[in-house]
Amino acid sequence: MPTQIHPTAVIHPSAQLGEGCQVGPHAVIDGNVIVGPHCQVGPGAYLTGHTQLGSGNRIHAGAVLGDAPQDFKYAGQPTRLRIGNDNVFREHVTVHRSNRLDEDTVLGDGNFLMAGSHVGHNCVIGNHNVLANGSLLGGHVVLQDRAFISGNCLVHQFCRIGRLALMQGGSGISLDLPPFTLARDNNTLCGLNRVGLRRAGISAEDRRALQRLYHLLFRSVLPRAERLRQAADDFPQAVCQEMITFAAASTRGLCADPGRWSGSGSDEEASSD
Repeated sequence: MPTQIHPTAVIHPSAQLGEGCQVGPHAVIDGNVIVGPHCQVGPGAYLTGHTQLGSGNRIHAGAVLGDAPQDFKYAGQPTRLRIGNDNVFREHVTVHRSNRLDEDTVLGDGNFLMAGSHVGHNCVIGNHNVLANGSLLGGHVVLQDRAFISGNCLVHQFCRIGRLALMQGGSGISLDLPPFTLARDNNTLCGLNRVGLRRAGISAEDRRALQRLYHLLFRSVLPRAERLRQAADDFPQAVCQEMITFAAASTRGLCADPGRWSGSGSDEEASSD
């Protein structure tokens, strides 16, 4: 399909559009934007900043990509937003560029950002993630691959969310969410993302090992260092080692399963912000 640009679209002469792009009415594309081939830019969308998109991205009505970070420290530097291929940005999604020149806001491939969701500055988003309607990622969040962030979820800045994790609707985290787990309420784990694991082709044997590891890491009363040491010794499976490595690297503290003790919804060794 040839490139199609609606006559009411405003495209800066310096902007670069790849082959086969479609730009809808009243869309605005600023001069430092690079749009890869076969992208669709919907009505009233705004692409600005030093923003680069790969191929096959679909940007729906009113979405804003690459605007300035919502950070009082930001001083107008030409910071960047980099987006991969085949992502979907539904109505009124906002994705902000980074707040410093030595870091970019980055999105990988195949992500689906539903209406009204937000990705803050300096976030690093992997591949094939889903951000449902109204979900909000604060600045510097790291979201690995194939996670599902349900509607109206809140993710505090600098949190990490592991591969195939799932946040239930309306939940919030200010701590790290380990891979393969489910989050509910505030900083609370409620087991493994069993449906996601099966759909991802994780074997029944590995799922059983993950279940045993989950009980050790998140329901044991052992000290954190002892839990991690025992886990490293007893669970050689690759998926288990992925969870162990994620947990060991956490500096914010981990979301926790309150079944370990009464009343608390966060890891007993995590500092609050």
